[in-house]
Amino acid sequence: MDNLDLCFMSATELASAIKAKKVSPVEVTEAVIARIEALEPKLNAFATFTPELALDAAKEAEKSVTSGAELGDLHGVGVSIKDLTLTAGVPTQRGSRILAGDTPRVDAPVVSRIKQAGGILLGKTTTPEFGWKGVSQSPLTGITSNPWKLGYNAGASSAGAGVGAAAGFGPLHQGSDGAGSIRMPAHFCGVFGLKPSFGRIPNLPVPNNDLTSHIGPITRCVADAALFLKVMAGHHPVEHTTIAAPVPDYPGLLSADVSTLKIAFSSDLGHARVDNEVGELVAAAVDVFADLGCRVEEITPAFGPLGPEIGRFFWTVHETNLAHYLEQWEAEMDPGLVACIKAGGGHSAEEYLAMRARKLEYVRQIHEFMQDWDLLMTPAVSVAAFPADRLQPEHWPQHPWDWISWAEFSYPFNMSGNPAASVPCGFTEAGLPVGLQIVGKRADELSVLRAAAAFESSRPWDGKRPML
Repeated sequence: MDNLDLCFMSATELASAIKAKKVSPVEVTEAVIARIEALEPKLNAFATFTPELALDAAKEAEKSVTSGAELGDLHGVGVSIKDLTLTAGVPTQRGSRILAGDTPRVDAPVVSRIKQAGGILLGKTTTPEFGWKGVSQSPLTGITSNPWKLGYNAGASSAGAGVGAAAGFGPLHQGSDGAGSIRMPAHFCGVFGLKPSFGRIPNLPVPNNDLTSHIGPITRCVADAALFLKVMAGHHPVEHTTIAAPVPDYPGLLSADVSTLKIAFSSDLGHARVDNEVGELVAAAVDVFADLGCRVEEITPAFGPLGPEIGRFFWTVHETNLAHYLEQWEAEMDPGLVACIKAGGGHSAEEYLAMRARKLEYVRQIHEFMQDWDLLMTPAVSVAAFPADRLQPEHWPQHPWDWISWAEFSYPFNMSGNPAASVPCGFTEAGLPVGLQIVGKRADELSVLRAAAAFESSRPWDGKRPML
């Protein structure tokens, strides 16, 4: 097997081949490291690349294989960690010059679980400053390029994770999503990304943003996401928001008849602007589910137009968590983030609580709507990739901080906590990927994964690779 095949081999296949001694963890890790070293000058997916640590871990993994020790689900498989997630002994800089070189002493729970399962950590992937925007650029690391078109947006804030998945930098990439930051990179980079239900995966320290940040997988195929989710998920005794329920065997339950699913399709949630090419590709993708026997109905949910004012209020207000940096660091920070922080200042407690009451009613309406449907499908993002030195595409309205105008489909389900995925569903005439969003009922990742797997089987995407 050549090195390129090893780099693009699924985690499911790799773990099985390693256990069967058909390939070695060292062989696989060396192949992935060589690919990263060759392509990183173009892509810039890693904030901190750790090849020496990865090789040391691979050698230990090899010893475990040869000694007949019990092996974990990810034994010898390469994994990247987003640079917002704590990693002991490896810098967590959050895309900011403010935290350049900052090195935690402890691992986040997901990192501990990945290591316990035998995963090989390759390094930390890039994020915009403090994960604030949907564009793959930060003051600390510069532009992270879309592998389908260099210099173009790869999505954020899990941009490096999306690029790593698309470029063959190992099969498994941990992301996080506070307003679409798993689904956006998946959409822009032509890979699969799942934001699980809130609380499915522990997230320590718990972000101070009214429980909207979710951790999840970005992968090249649905089966790998199911495997990775199983490893990361589960109750944590310290992380008080985690779901206290057994973790389903997502990989083992993935194959199922989807023809009984009731699917609502909304092209715009009743208010969102969508570029024509994106809308056409998404509508064609939804037709596949009708062909599979699902009941599909196009609808306009009443909750949709209520979201923009609520979403923008909380996005700016919660960025004021960073306001204490402005006095010393403003000139070194992302100007859009600075504008966003300032836009969120000055609100009273009464205003915050009044808007939170509106948010809670909005969330109630989302869950009430979902009672009538197994899944809701929408575009993942309104636009295909655009130059990463811009906050909005040139043909869209310009604003000093509001990138959300082209990402109206994602933040509603951060506020509601529903599972939501972006599934590759085609390419524009310019060769840029587009994603279909699949949203499920709260705590029902399995239906989302099964629907995504059925679509993947009907319209395979894993063999489509950027020409790098």
